[in-house]
Amino acid sequence: MGRAKKSGNGKVSVEWESCKGKLRLRLPREVYAGKQRYLTFADLPDTPENRLWAESKAREVESDIISGNFDPSLLKYRQHANLAPAKPAGFQRNVPTLAELWEGYTEHQKPHVAASTEKLTYDNVANHLRKIPFQEVDDAEEIFQYLLEHNSEYRAKRIITQLNACCNWACELSLIDHNPFRGMAHKIKIVEQERDIDPFTCAERDAIIEGFQEHKTYCHYTEFVKFLFATGCRTSEAVALQWKHISEDCSKISFSEAVVWASSNKIRKDTKTHKPRIFPCNASLQRLLQSIKPFNRPNEEALIFPSLTGREINTHTFNAMCRKGTTVNREYIEGIVTRLVREGKVDHYRSQ
Repeated sequence: MGRAKKSGNGKVSVEWESCKGKLRLRLPREVYAGKQRYLTFADLPDTPENRLWAESKAREVESDIISGNFDPSLLKYRQHANLAPAKPAGFQRNVPTLAELWEGYTEHQKPHVAASTEKLTYDNVANHLRKIPFQEVDDAEEIFQYLLEHNSEYRAKRIITQLNACCNWACELSLIDHNPFRGMAHKIKIVEQERDIDPFTCAERDAIIEGFQEHKTYCHYTEFVKFLFATGCRTSEAVALQWKHISEDCSKISFSEAVVWASSNKIRKDTKTHKPRIFPCNASLQRLLQSIKPFNRPNEEALIFPSLTGREINTHTFNAMCRKGTTVNREYIEGIVTRLVREGKVDHYRSQ
């Protein structure tokens, strides 16, 4: 391996070097949280002309790092490698696969989106891309048909919308010549079906609360269930509540945060509407909050409705284990609401 020149600007240093007859750039560890990354130009042999080009490319990367325009996915710089003055005979443009573009696009978007978007949306699209047998950008029509055949129209449209945004980004960086996904999402017409509001009756509500009260383990969640019935708030918002969100006399609640779960990872973020709202408590709700409020001044960061382990309630686990029922080690554990349906105390199961 041949060592190369270092930058003398004293701020960042990008080195070029020759490895197995090919040129690559050694990137500063600082831009990858201490990890060593390389930008390899596999299609460019180590020639005097290409060494000069690699030196200029190193200075371009340094300039982008200093100015805050660095592309951590490196796709921007790989594409420009095709402009090197001395290309091997038969050289063809190396067009990134759709999965590679998606990786670069999501890396670029990370500073601009919520952690929940990264986990729930970006990771979901990446999982679908791994399953699709078509991997080239120009396979857009085949990808479109595959997604429709293997997913609901709603999910397919969401994925196509994301791939369109990704390819728009790639076009702006000249990574691809055109965006074949443009306009595709509009071809999927989703008919919104009106759903009748299906609330629990008062008797069903009381039966569910009693079911939690009498459960030897899940009685811990009785006040949480009462609170959900009393407010009608999103479960993710109730899970996120801390005493700092409750007024001193428990007459008002500030819904300003939510906790969502992605692959067992907790994400605390702002509400779905991105706007905090003040919720006035009626007398019964005020009494409920006062009954669970610590006698001494509560820690403002303490959770109002902690899980059995004292942490934020995992809504997926709560729904599966406590309400609906699930299978654990091949043994079915019946949920409280499902049991009440079987006993005739609740007409039919409704989701949280």
